[in-house]
Amino acid sequence: MTENNPLKKISLLNPIHLLAVGFGSGLIHPAPGTWGSLAGTILGVILLSLLGVKIFLIFTALCFLLGCYLCQKTTADMGVHDHGSIVWDEFVGVFIVLAAIPSLSWQWILAAFALFRFFDILKPFPIRYFDEKLENGFGIMIDDVLAAIYAVIVVFAIQYWML
Repeated sequence: MTENNPLKKISLLNPIHLLAVGFGSGLIHPAPGTWGSLAGTILGVILLSLLGVKIFLIFTALCFLLGCYLCQKTTADMGVHDHGSIVWDEFVGVFIVLAAIPSLSWQWILAAFALFRFFDILKPFPIRYFDEKLENGFGIMIDDVLAAIYAVIVVFAIQYWML
């Protein structure tokens, strides 16, 4: 009998799978996307504080490119498109929002996390379209980048109104 559980088809010993599932954060239930976003937020805050914004943005762009491969490969290995445990896209999305906040205060970090999750879950146009139509690694990644862009717009609006 063949095992139908997609998670049985990946291994955390495989670095591709390990990264795709956010170092295991995507395996936490319920709400693996939220757990992945939380892990990404923690990692992102650490990296942003160490690297500075410019290097962090370059790192984030490289993570996006890597993520297209990681997500595609892990999806293929699992035999399921965009399985909930694949959260590298959440890492990249929250990295983008973290790069836009004016400080690493807990309030801004919380806002970055919450705004990203809000738009990632809501998937306003055109996010849902890309999420449903692009069935490859790029498609998995781009919907979270778009959710991050929506969140960044709100971050900038908040900053503008606070002046």
